[in-house]
Amino acid sequence: MPGGTAFQRLVDLLPLPSLRVQRLIAFLVILTQGGISVTGAIVRVTASGLGCPTWPQCFPGSFTPVPHAEVAVVHQVVEFGNRMITFLVVLTAIAAVVAVTRARRRREVLIYAWLMPASTVVQAIIGGITVRTGLLWWTVAIHLLASMAMVWLAVLLFVKIGQSDDGAPTATVPKPLRQLTVLSAIVLAAVLVTGTLVTGAGPHAGDKSLDRVVPRLEVEITTLVHMHSSLLVAYLSLIVALGFGLTAVRASRPVMIRLAVLVVLVCAQGLVGIVQFYTGVPAVLVAVHVAGAATCTAATAALWASMRERVPAGT
Repeated sequence: MPGGTAFQRLVDLLPLPSLRVQRLIAFLVILTQGGISVTGAIVRVTASGLGCPTWPQCFPGSFTPVPHAEVAVVHQVVEFGNRMITFLVVLTAIAAVVAVTRARRRREVLIYAWLMPASTVVQAIIGGITVRTGLLWWTVAIHLLASMAMVWLAVLLFVKIGQSDDGAPTATVPKPLRQLTVLSAIVLAAVLVTGTLVTGAGPHAGDKSLDRVVPRLEVEITTLVHMHSSLLVAYLSLIVALGFGLTAVRASRPVMIRLAVLVVLVCAQGLVGIVQFYTGVPAVLVAVHVAGAATCTAATAALWASMRERVPAGT
């Protein structure tokens, strides 16, 4: 069991968290994991990526911003603020581990909970590499993709916490439809990857200093946009096909609600992308688009998780 008995004895000194408290903490984990991807986008579109030009310190010899002739105060504030939000991510991740450990939840829940602080450490390292390499486009891409993976895992943690620790997982929809959901998740991953490629070739490099040029992806952006949008259409088509299948088998109301929410979110995300393309990629829409990517990822994960439930023994 992750954490070991010594950690269990330590958390046993704390009050026993109710299921509602556990789910609230897990929900905050989702918000912080998705939120920091949005603030990261704000850092990029405001050209504040090197507002703190080193890592883990902000400036050599200082963990906080200091007056510097070559780095505008606004850039320092934006980048340092994003780093501070990392503490919220860490705190919610630790709270999730403590809560489920104290409640003596099943091993599966404990593993998902421990993935939160573990992946946050990995994400911090990726962020450090991004800064130290001068915002190389592919390091920024990995940074965002890691955030999306963490959002997915956070949603699964939330769902797993809400399930009974007794009994065994039981499928609520036929296997072919679950496989179609997996395929849609794979296509979503491709959508996210091509989205980062568009970003890598786009106008928002994260820094505009004249004395340091941020390396960009040297590929025609229109080609990448067409690839990205085509995959989004494929993703939406798979979801719609899944909807017909779920309707045919009379899937439960929770599954259908999650599907409907996902369809709306994907359509909204596509609309934002179209507006971005025809308006020159305004900064505010970049942040909105990243938020949309996080919500689509979360909604897909929620749909996938709803296709299995744990039925308590004796029911």
